[in-house]
Amino acid sequence: MKARLVAAPGAPARVSVRRDEAEFVTLVDARDRVTGSCGKLDAHRSGRLHRAFSIVILNQQDELLLQRRAGHKYHFGGYWSNACCGHPRPGESKSAAARRRLNEELGIDVALEKRTELRYRASDPVSGLIEHEYLHVYSGSFSGEPRPDPDEVDAWRWMSGARIRRAMDRHPDSFTPWFRLLIERISWPH
Repeated sequence: MKARLVAAPGAPARVSVRRDEAEFVTLVDARDRVTGSCGKLDAHRSGRLHRAFSIVILNQQDELLLQRRAGHKYHFGGYWSNACCGHPRPGESKSAAARRRLNEELGIDVALEKRTELRYRASDPVSGLIEHEYLHVYSGSFSGEPRPDPDEVDAWRWMSGARIRRAMDRHPDSFTPWFRLLIERISWPH
């Protein structure tokens, strides 16, 4: 059975570009201790280590929800990734930030469970921006239809872990580097 690709409705309003320019992230050390804050885009230009989260959503068939990031995103635009990613604002809890962004990006509000933490660094070959993140990984269950913000998400689909791994083998440059890490390091359904 072929995975169904669903395009997000509407034309992007490029609101996310202005939002990204105004957002601040929490800078951390290698043990996730707060060291300060700075502008979100500044952190990605300089490659400073900052706090972030990734959310994996599974449905009743143990398929993962994937999104194709809007093509105009400031980095890794047009790449396939996990359901949602983001950054807690300074002073915002990680779990509250994760639920906020999941609702903003995909119109989903579900309970999330903390899975693991990891650090990674990756450069976007197109924008030159650097992801250097202390990543908190959450998962949740949802079986409805997401309502994606077209300014954030170009398309979405449900896929099994096995199909994702095959797609990554065939088209490794179609996926965000952090999603590849999540699939490699964490035991998701096959």
